Amino acid sequence: MSLLSLLYSFQRGEILLYGDAIAHINIARRVFDSQTPGLLQLGTVWLPLPHLLMIPFVWSDWLWRSGVGGSIPSMVAYVLGVIGIYRLARGVLAGDERTQSLARVGAWSAALVYGANPNLLYLQTTAMTEAVYLAFFVWGVTYFWAWIRKPVATGGTGEHEGSARLWKCAACLAGAELTRYDGWFLAAAVGGIVSIMALRRWGDRQFRRAAAQFLVAIAAAPFLWLGYNAAAYRDPLEFARGPYSAKAIEQKTAQPGYPAHPGSGDLVVAGSFFLKSAELNMAPGNWGRIWVAVVLAAVILLAMSIPAAGVVILLLWTPLIFYTLSIAYGGVPLFLPIWWPRTWYNLRYGQQFLPLFAVSAAMMMALPSVIQRVASRFSSQRLKVVTVCVATVIVVACYLSVWRTQPLCFTEAWVNSRTKLALESSVARVVSTLPPNSRYLMYVGDHVGVFQQAGVPLRQVINEGNHRPWVRPEDPEGLWERALANPSTLVDFVIAYDGDAVDEKVDKRALRLVAEIHTTGQPHAKIYGVRAALNQSR
Repeated sequence: MSLLSLLYSFQRGEILLYGDAIAHINIARRVFDSQTPGLLQLGTVWLPLPHLLMIPFVWSDWLWRSGVGGSIPSMVAYVLGVIGIYRLARGVLAGDERTQSLARVGAWSAALVYGANPNLLYLQTTAMTEAVYLAFFVWGVTYFWAWIRKPVATGGTGEHEGSARLWKCAACLAGAELTRYDGWFLAAAVGGIVSIMALRRWGDRQFRRAAAQFLVAIAAAPFLWLGYNAAAYRDPLEFARGPYSAKAIEQKTAQPGYPAHPGSGDLVVAGSFFLKSAELNMAPGNWGRIWVAVVLAAVILLAMSIPAAGVVILLLWTPLIFYTLSIAYGGVPLFLPIWWPRTWYNLRYGQQFLPLFAVSAAMMMALPSVIQRVASRFSSQRLKVVTVCVATVIVVACYLSVWRTQPLCFTEAWVNSRTKLALESSVARVVSTLPPNSRYLMYVGDHVGVFQQAGVPLRQVINEGNHRPWVRPEDPEGLWERALANPSTLVDFVIAYDGDAVDEKVDKRALRLVAEIHTTGQPHAKIYGVRAALNQSR
């Protein structure tokens, strides 16, 4: 399924629709392909692990230019996520003798709900971070559940097995923490549960030591990122309050007297937007509400049949809290086409509820045992068959409705990329006609895809990533600043977009306009050349 989805999206030219996907690929590429290569090219705001995973693949020029190099980690993570959700669902259902016989069927139903989701199938063909994070999320919860069932024992193989599960959980949580900030909240929730358990078993020295080591391990990843930001940017919270943070962007775009986006400062509205995006990621219209009902029914069945698995559902609910707080107070917008302002932005956040929907579908397999206890005259075997058939029909009907209307994550990427990709393609065509070894000056934060399309190595481009962030407030000796002040001494061509840093700061006196490109809905692009470069191009 993963490979077929990639082939389908690739031959239609759809794996690079997300602007963020292009940015992720090029962040990974510039770690080794840059005027100033190194780990500082990872930047801030976005966490580093997805970019580090892409580096071995984007080393290939073809994998970089085509975008497939960014797809490979997502595809591997998708496969691991399907395996993880199967194992999690099977472990939960097998944990109680009343549902053991349904464990395999329930696990397959969870794998179907997770793996066949059209939006996830599209996202895993791109360089977006959702598939990678979900794999860490699912496996982190899976190992934690396995440890909860058999925590650290004193002596023997039980001690070794329990510690191994806990360390695997810590490794997965650390991976999640270095992939998306959702992982910080998830790790805090798991850490809180482990802390409570340690307090209850304070007299067990072995358990207390394992819990302490676990807490240190999951705290290391965030502290590593804070330390990196402190060293590189002189501010450990640069990613949260720097000029490229969500909060700073919100302040720039907000209009006085109006909320920056729906749900800003309002927890109820923020939570409603996230829940609706989760519904729409499962199915359009009223079909999506079925999944909310499935989740609520699963909670009830859990309380009646497998109360010990409540910690799993609790952890799978954490995205609701995290995104509600992020939308309300973190400057993170989420727009839905069915609610004002009726546009498309960050709908893919609803994918974070996919593990909850998948495990809830598996929980529904416990329904026959509950019905038989209430009304013993019903045949257990017939109830199982009916439950499986109904569940399969619901999943197939929901996902077919998604394919008929197009997956929302694909539509979001397509709607938001049409004019931007048109502009980048136009600029790339002009760049392709210039001498192959030309050096460029450009602010790449918004349109780095120009050089990816043109096949121009990033080491031929001076950009804002070549600024030394630890030199503040100004760095007149920096490469980026010197190129802006005197471009003719360092580059052959300058590409400026209306209102960007190059357009506002570059010294244009020694430049001559080569081309001007106009695209509806996008800033005008202007390509300038210095005299020597212009003479060479002639």
